[in-house]
Amino acid sequence: MVSDEAGLPDSFDVQTGRNLKWSADLGTETHSTPIVAGGRVYIGTNNGQPRDPKEQGDRGVLMCFDEKNGRFLWQLAAPKREEDPYFDWPKSGIASPVTVEGSRVYLVSNRGEVLCLRESRASEPDIIWRFDLTSGAGIWSHDAAHSSILIHGDYLYLNTGTGVDNTHKRIRAPAAPSLVVLDKHSGRLIARDGENIAPNIFHATWSSPSLAQVNGHPLLFFAAGNGIVYAFDPLSRSGPAKQEEGAQTPPSPPLPFLRKVWQFAFDPAAPKENVHQYNSNRREGPSDFYSMPVFHKGRLYVAGGGDLWWGKNEAWLKCIDATKTGAITTNALLWSYPLQKHVLSTPAIHNGLIFIADCGRMFHCVDLETGKPCWTHEIRGEAWASPLVADGKVYLGTRSGTFYVFAAAKTKQVLSTIELGNPISASATAANGVLLVATMNHLYAVHKGATTP
Repeated sequence: MVSDEAGLPDSFDVQTGRNLKWSADLGTETHSTPIVAGGRVYIGTNNGQPRDPKEQGDRGVLMCFDEKNGRFLWQLAAPKREEDPYFDWPKSGIASPVTVEGSRVYLVSNRGEVLCLRESRASEPDIIWRFDLTSGAGIWSHDAAHSSILIHGDYLYLNTGTGVDNTHKRIRAPAAPSLVVLDKHSGRLIARDGENIAPNIFHATWSSPSLAQVNGHPLLFFAAGNGIVYAFDPLSRSGPAKQEEGAQTPPSPPLPFLRKVWQFAFDPAAPKENVHQYNSNRREGPSDFYSMPVFHKGRLYVAGGGDLWWGKNEAWLKCIDATKTGAITTNALLWSYPLQKHVLSTPAIHNGLIFIADCGRMFHCVDLETGKPCWTHEIRGEAWASPLVADGKVYLGTRSGTFYVFAAAKTKQVLSTIELGNPISASATAANGVLLVATMNHLYAVHKGATTP
């Protein structure tokens, strides 16, 4: 991620309160990145430290805080799915970040339900509509729902989270969509991908879509669970007739498919059939994706490789010419940079450099044009979070609980190394001069010159 925020600190101390504006307790597992909008901070967590005595036991929780002082405002608690732990992994909470537009807050809950909330300053939010991806789109949830919802015009675009069953060797919903489009006003299912992705998903569908203007036209980019990167035309702004708020009249069958513009096999030498026989094979097998594709000046930057839990110890950051059409595997690769073991991190681009971290405990600064390394730094712990570039600095947290601040420059400079004592899955965010950092159980608001006893 990249932010235009300025005046951010290059260090802080949660023990002494130096540069700490406020902090707030979360649950005991927090994999959701904090989002700031309209004076509120939203973050998903679990119910490991219950705030509501009526909500006991394992839950997925969305918490809302006052941006100014960290005062707890409200929470949404969603019951766990109990049919199978692999549908909604125990204690994992709500892992998806929210997407906010005006007074509407969009979210994929731990139950694989897309929710539209209406914020109210006077009370807890109302649920305007709810769309169940399992019953409504025919997916097979796996582990945890994780999607950063993309809004374009009247539509929501999101990855579905469909994947293998609890054996990790079988696709129970081979016709399931990997990418769907919902009407943002009603939650009605409008369209889906038509690429027959599901049968070759190695694990699940966790990479969120992104969108950019290419040669004057919008393109939707999607890194699928079958190891293929796709570009689609988004729906036109006119599209189907707008639905009344909350009305979910199903579309007439068959459901329309998104029009594919191109596809790129990220790992062309990898197996493309019977992929589940490579489960637990750390030497060879297919590739998949956790991070989001990033577009910059006609190029798409994608990180992927062997699956973190079940795949080979091999990963790359690749640069693709996004202006081409058709099957572009053989003619669109501009460069490929090797990473270590696995990658969950979305790259961040700044001033001709691209920053990314991996699960081999390495942070990389790479030349954007050539794909050659500028520098690397060995970090403490795997990186599940993505780097944030802001105010000439790069912020990164690791699963060891170490938070790093680097200079966003071609020459390596480590500005600070901060031990927070708890694993970090969430990416840091910045808004209104404040850096927000979430560990598994705490949310910190960091501001230059602030002091919290």
